[in-house]
Amino acid sequence: MKYVLLAVGDEKVWEQAGPAEREAVFAGWERFDRLLKSRNADRGGEELASSATATTVRKDGDQVIITDGPYAEATEQIGGFVIVEARDLDEAIEFAKACPSGTVEIRPVVEYQG
Repeated sequence: MKYVLLAVGDEKVWEQAGPAEREAVFAGWERFDRLLKSRNADRGGEELASSATATTVRKDGDQVIITDGPYAEATEQIGGFVIVEARDLDEAIEFAKACPSGTVEIRPVVEYQG
């Protein structure tokens, strides 16, 4: 079954990180990537640009409202996602524990037949 691991964090912490801190984070992501590849669980993923670059489109009946910024105003934002193939939620949780992001939301991917 496929799961999406949503990497959630405080963008300000990343923006204020020095070179050594950033290198450590990148090293953590490289270890995580090797783990997923070694388990044949990697199905893709990407880092997302800052939430400041987001555009939100809201529909209300026939009216469409377009605003700059993310859907939710929060200190933590989704910074990226990883799609994994896991036998069950327990294995997806195992992968999330190994993810270097401070918080990881796990969501099953709905796969339609036909």
